[in-house]
Amino acid sequence: MRIDYDPEAMGGAAFYRFMTSVVIPRPIAWISTVTSDGSTENLAPHSFFSIASTDPPIVQFTSIGRKDSLRNVEDTGEFVVNFSSEPLLELINSTATDFPRTVSEFDVAGIDREPSLHVRPPRVAASPVVLECRSHTTLRMGNSTLVFGRVLHAAVNEEYIVDDRPSSERLRPLTKLGGHEWGTLGAVVHLRRIPYEEPQPG
Repeated sequence: MRIDYDPEAMGGAAFYRFMTSVVIPRPIAWISTVTSDGSTENLAPHSFFSIASTDPPIVQFTSIGRKDSLRNVEDTGEFVVNFSSEPLLELINSTATDFPRTVSEFDVAGIDREPSLHVRPPRVAASPVVLECRSHTTLRMGNSTLVFGRVLHAAVNEEYIVDDRPSSERLRPLTKLGGHEWGTLGAVVHLRRIPYEEPQPG
């Protein structure tokens, strides 16, 4: 027997908790930005994150409400996606606190920066992969804003490369689940996509 959930009857907050418990796992974009005057660098995790286009390369994250990351991107047109890996869990969680905009999560959490090559926001030095992005489009939808950024530059620590691409087993990605739950990679299943020309199993 199924239990039915009505979004209209439940209201936004309750259905948000339901949705984030079933749309799982979600990759986490650890977004670094900077205020327009350069006085404060912001760092925050966003678990509504994906690839929007491959040519040109565009990634997308969603800001629910008007968070500092969104405001800074609107003001400067730049951001960095820092890869969220398992060893960084405690640091990532510490930057999810709703600090005032004038407070830098880099400073509060003691996170080391490194300069980006093409944008002003710094990278997280300990993150194994970084994507430097320029804002392409923002789209308001309900209580959220979708931020699309063109990837200008990507950098990967060489020890994470296997067979000319980043290895998921070495990267050990973190994901967000429901409530206060986080997910780790676990076992990796290798299963090749079957071309149409080949006989299908069974």
